[in-house]
Amino acid sequence: MSASLAERQALLAQLQAELLDGRTSIGAAVRRLRTELTGLRQDQFARMCRISLNTLQQLEYDQGNPTVRTLNAVFAPFGMRVGIVPRVPADGHGKTD
Repeated sequence: MSASLAERQALLAQLQAELLDGRTSIGAAVRRLRTELTGLRQDQFARMCRISLNTLQQLEYDQGNPTVRTLNAVFAPFGMRVGIVPRVPADGHGKTD
């Protein structure tokens, strides 16, 4: 949890970009945020987010089917929430799906 504000902002921006273009999973992003920005153990972070430890474990390992409420609960401490964005091809040109 010794990351500076600039380091925190850089990690958040990096993970947002990776999530947007599919280079990382939601679970991997949550795990990185928890470990690199909070330094909390899974049980501590789950308690802080008011979700069960099992739910957090499943989320971090990309198992189960988390609700939007659960996703918002784990992203809220980092000033983020789940949203809907347009799908754009990797090259940024052409038609969307």
